[in-house]
Amino acid sequence: MQKKSLKEALFNRRMLICIFTGFTSGLPLYLIYQLIPVWLRTEGVDLKSIGLFALVGFPYTWKFLWSPLMDRYTPRFLGRRRGWMLSTQVLLMFSIALLGFFDPKVSIWLIAYLAAAVAFFSASQDIVIDAYRRELLPDDELGMGNTIHVNAYRISGFVPGALGLILADHVPWQIVFFVMAGFMLIGVGMTLMIQEAADTELPPRTLQDAVVAPFKEFIGRKGWRSAVEILGFMFLYKLGDSMATALSSPFYLDLGFSMTEIGLIAKNAAMWPMIIGGFLGGALMVRIGINRGLWVFGLVQIVTILGFAALSEIGPNKIALAIVISLEYLGVGLGTTAFVAFIARSTHKSYTATQIALFTSLTGLPRTFANATTGFIVEATGWTNFFFICTALAVPGMLLLFRVAPWNGDFLEET
Repeated sequence: MQKKSLKEALFNRRMLICIFTGFTSGLPLYLIYQLIPVWLRTEGVDLKSIGLFALVGFPYTWKFLWSPLMDRYTPRFLGRRRGWMLSTQVLLMFSIALLGFFDPKVSIWLIAYLAAAVAFFSASQDIVIDAYRRELLPDDELGMGNTIHVNAYRISGFVPGALGLILADHVPWQIVFFVMAGFMLIGVGMTLMIQEAADTELPPRTLQDAVVAPFKEFIGRKGWRSAVEILGFMFLYKLGDSMATALSSPFYLDLGFSMTEIGLIAKNAAMWPMIIGGFLGGALMVRIGINRGLWVFGLVQIVTILGFAALSEIGPNKIALAIVISLEYLGVGLGTTAFVAFIARSTHKSYTATQIALFTSLTGLPRTFANATTGFIVEATGWTNFFFICTALAVPGMLLLFRVAPWNGDFLEET
């Protein structure tokens, strides 16, 4: 088979689709973890409650439980993947818009339930989008397609994390959430225009097959001990930087930055280095491999978390904010690239949908349950000590690399 040129691999319809899948997949998550905390803080909600709001993201950590249902059953319209895509996107659009109708001062629990619904529909959309993307891309385009998807995912953070914050300084929050909901029309349009992947396999014959086979295959291929080590690594590798950025927007507010400054400086300083880090990480891994990428980029992540501790001591200095955030998210971009490649390499092509749902659920656990403790930790220790704790929590995942991805090893190249 003739190897494709970079131009052929990059400029085709499949890569264009990956841009749209990434954008529509990332938008709801950034709304939950970036826009809603600022909304709550500006309405007088305390940090403990905002930290506990991370628990509304539990569907991201448990989506593997219902992913077999989306593999087994096919909607009566548009097909197995597109039918589920359209259903989740329409539900996301309406649930996001509904958020603006409630006042956090009097309806905090109702807002929490509605935010959990947004997370559920978002996690469900991720299940089907990940499966569709795997079926759409040939093996030699998986790396490029996933890189484009991940970076479009990150760029979508500009909508709630920058545009939403700037709008909130000038219009009521109800209008802000209506605008955010309107951006889901991009995903709806994509779903209506694409076709089912040509090489889509037939659905499992029974629900039992859809549930049991992916887990049996993974454990049988790796063995119990290696499987547990891999799953433990997936949970721990991003724990430190996930917790460090969980309350980033309230942190900037407490330092004395305005919402417009956060939107224009912090979000841009985070987004572009993270995107550059993603592409740089992909290019470097061609030379050093996934294992060494996990080692090098993981160390960069650990070091750059300490920049937040320095910023908490410096105070509301715009230049310091831009530098610290840029360095931190450059590390995040590098680490995520290697981590996503590791996850993809850990799956079996016959069971990608459920296995990816399981693995990405594990990576979301720190964001949901560990991050729920961040408000309590900050109020007990202060911001500086909190970031030192996050740095320490990044170490165990690095230690597991000795087992799951040794520096000179080819741990996961068997299939």
